[in-house]
Amino acid sequence: MLLVIEGFLLLLWAEFLMHIRGFPALHAWVRSRTIARATPVQADAICRAMDIASVFYPKRVLCLQRSAGTAILLRRHGVPAVMVIGAQMLPFKSHAWVEVGGVVVSDKPYMREMYRELERC
Repeated sequence: MLLVIEGFLLLLWAEFLMHIRGFPALHAWVRSRTIARATPVQADAICRAMDIASVFYPKRVLCLQRSAGTAILLRRHGVPAVMVIGAQMLPFKSHAWVEVGGVVVSDKPYMREMYRELERC
C-alpha cells in the first residue's frame, strides 16, 4: 500500500514539473536521482504498485510521467532503473519506458524493437 501511495505522489510531482517547468526539469529530476542503498524490492512489485497508482490518478497518466515516476520509485528502493525515451519515425510517435539491466520492466518487452532510443537517464 505504501508503494502505491509513493507512486501516486511521484506521478503528481512529475505532472507538476512538466506543466510548470517543462521537460528539461523532469529530465533533470530523473537524471539526478541515485540508487538508494536499500535492500532491493522486486521490480515487478514496484511496477504493479505504479499500475495501481495510475488507475487511481484523477487524470490520464502519460508514458513520460509514468516512466519518470517508476524509474525514481525503483531507484528509491535499490533497483538500478533507467528511463528510456524513444521515437518511431513513420508514423512519428514517441514513447518512454523503464529498463532494469537492459530488460523492459514497465511496458511490453518489444518496446526496444518498436522505438529508436533517443535518451537514457
